[in-house]
Amino acid sequence: MRILVTGGGGFLGTHIIKELLKNSSYIVTNFSRHSYSHLEDLGVPTIKGDIRKREDVEKALTQGFDAIFHVAALAGVWGKYEDYYGINYEGTKNLVEVAKSQGIQRFVYTSTPSVVFNKDDLLGVGEEQPYATEFLNAYSETKTMAEKLVLAANDNQNFLTCAIRPHLIWGPGDPHLFPRVIQKGKEGKLKVVGDGENLVDIVFVENAALAHVQAFEHLKPHSRVCGQAYFIGQERPVKLWGFINQILGFVKVDPVMNSIDVTTAYRIGWLLEKVFKVLGIQKPEPPMTRFVALNLGKSHYFSHEKAKRDFGYYPKVSIEEGLKKTFSYRDLIKD
Repeated sequence: MRILVTGGGGFLGTHIIKELLKNSSYIVTNFSRHSYSHLEDLGVPTIKGDIRKREDVEKALTQGFDAIFHVAALAGVWGKYEDYYGINYEGTKNLVEVAKSQGIQRFVYTSTPSVVFNKDDLLGVGEEQPYATEFLNAYSETKTMAEKLVLAANDNQNFLTCAIRPHLIWGPGDPHLFPRVIQKGKEGKLKVVGDGENLVDIVFVENAALAHVQAFEHLKPHSRVCGQAYFIGQERPVKLWGFINQILGFVKVDPVMNSIDVTTAYRIGWLLEKVFKVLGIQKPEPPMTRFVALNLGKSHYFSHEKAKRDFGYYPKVSIEEGLKKTFSYRDLIKD
């Protein structure tokens, strides 16, 4: 079976490819704007192209693939709406439409729990939780649009789709979450938002990759997985600020002690967004936004029973095991 992975050179994409390669019957190709030596070392070729360009997508998908893992996305809390729309929505639309025209049967989409995040705590909710009605950044809005499009394209017979919603992915080689927390901790720029008791889902990258492949292997005509979305996380939610301090402890950075209430952080984020927008500042992003304030101060964890029931998901790597693996990876903790 020939499988195309978009964004295969990224953090999650690479781990999905590694998980797929455990099955010798899968022939995997990456599709992205750049080539990657670490994929070449795995024997995985890259088709260069931009998912926003219909002609690039058509050229890539005419090469005889049976399935697509669409992992590529523009993530972040700040930036031009048109950039997020072009990559996250238009790019996904191109892939879905061309895949259907080429007779590619299976389409696994990497989504995000942000599609259901409003302003309230989310306490163990399942996939019945409705989509958000108010979006605090372009990422959440465009990922919601794309997920809706992917799931609506499922027809249970000839074109089978599903969406995986991993939350706060981390692990060895993490280029974003842990390095950012550690750097801000070293600079003394972190403050507990809220009372520090809020619970959140997290997921070790190998578990997130496994969930994608398990869902794919159960994505068959008229199966339970067809047209469905799934929250993915660890064996339990963690207290966010306790987990952050645990991370800082691994690199001998002082724990976060100062705090700010959620309402104040939200108002500061609102004000900074207004200022940055008026001044046309795209980079760097504001030090606080409304979305970040709520994510740092509210609880957001989910039920994983549906994934367990429909394709047998469980986190093979525990939180403790994942932390040991992560902090033996020297690039993360170098000075």
